Formats: sequence, C-alpha cells, structure tokens
Amino acid sequence: MRSGRTVNPRLAANLPFTEVDAPPAYCRQTGGPVAYLAVADAAGTVIGYVWANDGDDAAGWVVPPGLPPRAVNAGSSWLRALRSGKARELAPTALLAELARGANDSKLSHVVPGSLTEAPSLAALQERAAGD
Repeated sequence: MRSGRTVNPRLAANLPFTEVDAPPAYCRQTGGPVAYLAVADAAGTVIGYVWANDGDDAAGWVVPPGLPPRAVNAGSSWLRALRSGKARELAPTALLAELARGANDSKLSHVVPGSLTEAPSLAALQERAAGD
C-alpha cells in the first residue's frame, strides 16, 4: 500500500465459501414463458407479481420499482409462500394455482382477482412491472 501501512493478513486472505443449510428454493431464472399473478396491497396498488415456470422448476417475485417501504414489506409474505411451496415439493404452477385461490391473501396484500395470465418471458414480465 502506498500509505506505508500493511494489511493484516487475516483481512486479506481469500477465504473459502462454505454453504450452510438453506431453505429449499425454486430456480430464479427461466428462458421460457411464465405464468403470473398480480398482487396488490390493501389500497389496491400492485406491489408485485408472483411468477412460475414448471419446465425450469422456477418461480419468483417481481417488484415494480419505486414502491414505498410498507408496500415492499407487504411482499414478504409472498416470498415466504414461494419457499413454503418448494418445501412442500409443489410444482411452481401448482403453487401459483393455490395462491390464485387466495391461499396467501391477508389484510396487507392479496392476489388481484382474475390476474392469472402468462408472459412470453420473465424479461417481459419485468418490463411490465417496470411500467407499473
């Protein structure tokens, strides 16, 4: 270092990454079409989209940019629903069908009735979310 100080070797060591036990999770990417549901907060504002693709065992949560913190926090139950669905070994679209029936609705957020639809790709859904 130019300042004349030396770096403590413990802080500069390239430590190996050790993965610890993590909850089961669906793949977060897919190259195929995605089925999705719109999720709204109590005021009716869309706070995100739950999406799924069985071919890649993929599912996830897409959030529109610029949401206030309370809206982002309301989305946490949908992330938990995704982990729960994978832990119960549900196919991604089976979980989506369960959520479409109101299985995860609460006073903070709910599935927008009749919103189950499909996008040609995850990128197309992300573009839609960015336009909300």
